[in-house]
Amino acid sequence: MKERGMKRQVVGVVVSNRMNKTVVVAVERLVKHRMYQKYVKRQTKFAAHDETNSCQIGDTVQITESRPLSRTKRWRVSKIVHKAA
Repeated sequence: MKERGMKRQVVGVVVSNRMNKTVVVAVERLVKHRMYQKYVKRQTKFAAHDETNSCQIGDTVQITESRPLSRTKRWRVSKIVHKAA
């Protein structure tokens, strides 16, 4: 159960950084198939706020849930876990 005031944090890979102060982060999760009981990868893309424009495509980043910043942005980049080569 989530504590009150605790914001969701997820780790994903930057797939686009064409916008100013915004990156698109792809987050993968494993979901169990109903019939076959096999785990299948599902991907969700989030638009996240990157204040310093420091994220590059391929970087692994941690994003944190936040208040709505624009029509699509509800996440902020909290830290870069691993830089792309």
